[in-house]
Amino acid sequence: MRALDRKLLRDLARMWSQAATIALVVASGVGGWLTSLSAVDSLAAARDRYYVEGRFADVFAELVRAPRDVADALLAVPGVADVQPTVERLVRVEVDGVVDPIIGRLVGVDTRRARRLNRVDVRAGQPLEAGAALRGDGTIDALVSAAFADAHRLRPGSTVHALVNGRRRALAIRGIALSPEHVFAQLGGAPDVRGYGVFWVDERALAAAYDMDGAFDHVSIRLAPGADEAAVVAETTRRLAPWGARDAHGRADQPSNRMLADEIREQRVLGTVLPVIFLAVAAFLLNVVVSRLVATQREQIAALKALGYPNATIAAHYLKLVGLIVLAGLALGVAVGDVLGAMLTRLYAEFFRFPSFEHRLAPGLVATGAAVALGTALVGTLNAIWATVRLPPAEAMHAPAPGHYRPTLVERLGVHGLGTAQRMILRNMERRPWRTALSVGGVATAVAIVIVGGFVRDAMDAIVQSAFGRALRADVVVWMADPVDDATRHAIARLPGVIAVESGRDVAVRFVGAHRVERGQVRGRVAVPDLNRIVDVDGRVVVPPDDGLLMTDRLAAKLGLAVGDTVRIEVLEGARRTLEVPIAGTVRETMGLNAYIERRALNRLLGEGDVATQYALAVERGAEPRLLEAARGLPRLAGTFSKATLERNMREVSARNVRIMSTIMTVFAAVIAVGVVYNNARIALAERTWELASLRVLGFTRAEVSALLLGEQALVIAAALPLGLVLGRVLVHGIVGLLASDRFEFPVEILPRTDAWAASCVVVAGIASALVVRRRVDRLDLVAALKTRE
Repeated sequence: MRALDRKLLRDLARMWSQAATIALVVASGVGGWLTSLSAVDSLAAARDRYYVEGRFADVFAELVRAPRDVADALLAVPGVADVQPTVERLVRVEVDGVVDPIIGRLVGVDTRRARRLNRVDVRAGQPLEAGAALRGDGTIDALVSAAFADAHRLRPGSTVHALVNGRRRALAIRGIALSPEHVFAQLGGAPDVRGYGVFWVDERALAAAYDMDGAFDHVSIRLAPGADEAAVVAETTRRLAPWGARDAHGRADQPSNRMLADEIREQRVLGTVLPVIFLAVAAFLLNVVVSRLVATQREQIAALKALGYPNATIAAHYLKLVGLIVLAGLALGVAVGDVLGAMLTRLYAEFFRFPSFEHRLAPGLVATGAAVALGTALVGTLNAIWATVRLPPAEAMHAPAPGHYRPTLVERLGVHGLGTAQRMILRNMERRPWRTALSVGGVATAVAIVIVGGFVRDAMDAIVQSAFGRALRADVVVWMADPVDDATRHAIARLPGVIAVESGRDVAVRFVGAHRVERGQVRGRVAVPDLNRIVDVDGRVVVPPDDGLLMTDRLAAKLGLAVGDTVRIEVLEGARRTLEVPIAGTVRETMGLNAYIERRALNRLLGEGDVATQYALAVERGAEPRLLEAARGLPRLAGTFSKATLERNMREVSARNVRIMSTIMTVFAAVIAVGVVYNNARIALAERTWELASLRVLGFTRAEVSALLLGEQALVIAAALPLGLVLGRVLVHGIVGLLASDRFEFPVEILPRTDAWAASCVVVAGIASALVVRRRVDRLDLVAALKTRE
């Protein structure tokens, strides 16, 4: 073994605890990178593979009713390769032993031939039999979506009931199935595997039940290679408009695919930004540790140069030190990232359903993580190493010039009463302003990244609290299949347990601005909502205007409009008409591209009577089951949902997964915080060993000597805590900006518990570091320490 290699091993053995904490910081960065991005890559790969295998359509349209030959005519549209018309209906579903309301989507399937688009993959049981559309007792054979089946423990042979066109029918489950159209089980944008299920039934049975023989109300289109999607969407919309069609849309607006794409995009941001911050901190730590290490080894470097070692060899020696530390962290990070990535993939599999979905740690992802880790480490340390090894041997042999001490700024300002120890601490910090600033900055960054790691959890809690605590204060929402006379609310008010009723009217529209067109909804609310309120991201309640639209700020920005401008609204349901409505105000909401107006004002704009499409109900405690049972008898009822059930589902599925991911990142951030604080303390001890030994010889006690060093560390932490809280908020605002999309925006919500956790991590790390430093000061070899400058 060469001499320099033996020196390298001795250096690592001497600074093993510092090397271990730096390796943990690197492991946290690499582990966070691989955890998030490997799971996201696995999710994207499963999606892409299934979309190809399942022949997922490219364009979709929903209409009222059209004859089948209209669908056949769409084949003549330039760019269209295939067309598949279907009949689909939303129905109320009853599962034995389940009181909560359930909505089912019945999808007609031609059992006589294989589906060309959006294929149905039977995972358990048997496919639907050709010619068995409807049994003699009215039972309909069905396949059920896997997520819903798992949530309710349904198996082939189970039976549920559905209200099909006003008639209660049994659905006999023949099999458990998947389809690329319904990878994500959702109704209204929220994951709901318990309250929403998809049922594939023979299309003849479904068509007969709704008098849709020879007709369709949904159509899926596959594009030819190189086709212009926008042109096909526009032409499809034009051709289907006479049949009550809403806007046709591409995959980007297909609900399941949109939620999947948003999840992938958001996790790519979090999985990239946070680990890069972690690795930047690791590079900073390595720079500080290595630069101060080589500074304390000036005499050794001079001796090596005097013995003939060239600068490049000495620099390579210290780069090996950095490389070994980084490689150790990299190996640990890959192992941790693989395990946690597989865990996150399993969480995704609970509500993103694919025929095959396995975690895969791509070699390219590992190589990228390794390159980033090594690259940041080398960039962070190369300059410090080269600056020292370039010193001439004679100059390096000299000890650094003594510091120039003078009264501190505090003393010059006239503050008296400071003890000797306090003055020594302040003078040492002021004499080396750059070192002090870097120490404060490093600890502040540690505080900030712990805050960043926890803010997603806080934001999700804020979203749930805002949606179900401040905005939706109703207990149950009832929505109708079509607009009904608002006198219906009097019948609803007489249902068991109902305390109060608020009417609402939602209309699907197309907003047309100066240069953009966006699909969305105009939501009509009562003049002063109490059960279904409009609440902005800051928690303020906003009242809907009666002389214009209250538009979400993202929608206004996308349309290029401002308050006072007029927006053209093309109504996509009922009697099609175009409206010109002024924008009375904007509101920042967490979700959606929506606009609000007072309900009666909306009805006047539409030229309709006093109608409503939904009712928000306040219900007596304990009366909800009786109400839901009684509501089943309402005419023209499309469905109901319970706020408590929806909130529980959101907390148990979506919010839980976010919290788990946030907890992983918070733990990584806490490890980094400990690494920063501990290394600051150890480096300060290494730099001041000679001074501390001299003070001991001069009669200072161990406690007094320790107080000088630890007092400085305490001041650094005290100065860094408020700075870190501010820096954390700056980083959170930046990440929220990167995560923002057209349909969703995280609120900037940092709860006191997150600030307290961040501060506690740093303070506890400081206390632990102080105990280690105090122990080393107590064991200080005065003779060996004082020899270092002879």
